[in-house]
Amino acid sequence: MKLNKKLLATGVLAASMLAGQAWGAVSAAEAAKLGDSLTPMGAEKAGNGGDIPAWTGGLTTPPAGYKGDGIYVNPFPNEKPKFVIDRSNVDQYADKLSPGQVAMIKKYDDYFMPVYETHRTATYPDEVMKQTVANATKVELIKDGNGLGNYESATPFPIPKNGLEVIWNHITRYRGGAVQRNVGQVTPTADGAYSVVKFQDEITWRTYLKDYDPAEDPNVLFYFKQAITAPARLAGNVLLVHETIDQVAEPRRAWVYNAGQRRVRRAPQVAYDGPGTAADGLRTSDNFDMFNGAPDRYNWELLGKKEMYIPYNSYKLVDRSLTYDQIVKAGHINQDLTRYELHRVWHVRATLKEGERHIYAQRDFFIDEDTWQAAVIDHYDGRGELWRVAEAHAMQFYDQDVPWYALEVLYDLLSGRYLALGLTNEENNPYTFGVERSSRDYTPAALRRAGTR
Repeated sequence: MKLNKKLLATGVLAASMLAGQAWGAVSAAEAAKLGDSLTPMGAEKAGNGGDIPAWTGGLTTPPAGYKGDGIYVNPFPNEKPKFVIDRSNVDQYADKLSPGQVAMIKKYDDYFMPVYETHRTATYPDEVMKQTVANATKVELIKDGNGLGNYESATPFPIPKNGLEVIWNHITRYRGGAVQRNVGQVTPTADGAYSVVKFQDEITWRTYLKDYDPAEDPNVLFYFKQAITAPARLAGNVLLVHETIDQVAEPRRAWVYNAGQRRVRRAPQVAYDGPGTAADGLRTSDNFDMFNGAPDRYNWELLGKKEMYIPYNSYKLVDRSLTYDQIVKAGHINQDLTRYELHRVWHVRATLKEGERHIYAQRDFFIDEDTWQAAVIDHYDGRGELWRVAEAHAMQFYDQDVPWYALEVLYDLLSGRYLALGLTNEENNPYTFGVERSSRDYTPAALRRAGTR
């Protein structure tokens, strides 16, 4: 699929015009909509008079059968699909799908989208929502949009005025404060053969450190550590990242511990379109978490809000009775286990700036209004052809008031391969929220100590 040249030119023009404007804080009168006609996070509280219901506070009570052990059970176990979108009817629903979703349906005979009743389960802790409301009148984009002024935590722009503010909402969104997870990643061949790379990840926002000091590292958003635990040939390699807010002024600090060499080295390639960890060339560094890192290489255009079928309440994909073989199939994951719902999303288009380099010339983001999480992203190559399609199968961690992903999948339409990250069905202790970490746990010296060989 070719880029829309007219829209592309419009996006570049709009972004260049915005570059000379002050971005950010809204008036107190506009912010008063938060908690009234808008949710505290900035979504439309009302439904659409049809399939999208009103937001009534989200899913805050764990369903019967949940034991409080981080093994999440499906709160909607008896629901069946209302209908299925497949090759026979995809054109009928194309206006509520991304071009990438349509392309997946047309590429694979057995790819379909089961559509269920919409549940607006998303919510955040009270303190996060209160801080988000407060941010509306004070946080600003600074340094050509590459930094945040007057920002400390929570969602910075609940009432966004441009595409870059929407993207910052995705980048900074709350994911539990301090959490450790054990997950698997697969990169199946075109015929479905795969092996699992297992990671132990942890992410701690600076404000959640035990020894948090507002004056120390003020440009750091969070600390991230990722250790490979399997297979044996990769086990022991560890990545450490200090995620800076303004990555133009201060590039992301990254180090890797190589278990074979027993050495810690700086890793400047862990950014932009540098290769993703153990990804077999199927994702870039900034594909992680659907999108992460500095936004400075793109122009960002806000194309508005629309209704769209996106992966949601994807509890089937974390069912402990499933094996990875039941999820991982040739060409795509097992779509019988997926769940799509109609939700409102923000549509943001990113187009590569003149003179900048990235393997993706354009990215179209579809970001859930209730969570600010990217739900679907279409990626285009330098020729303007649709290349990769990312889908985030979201779920609400209802005992933590945390929306996040059950599974991230990035499909390569050209090679017929894909990457799936976040598998937990066969992992012990998949998620641990509330871990306690201090700043010394995220130093290069600590990285060396974390190496297992």
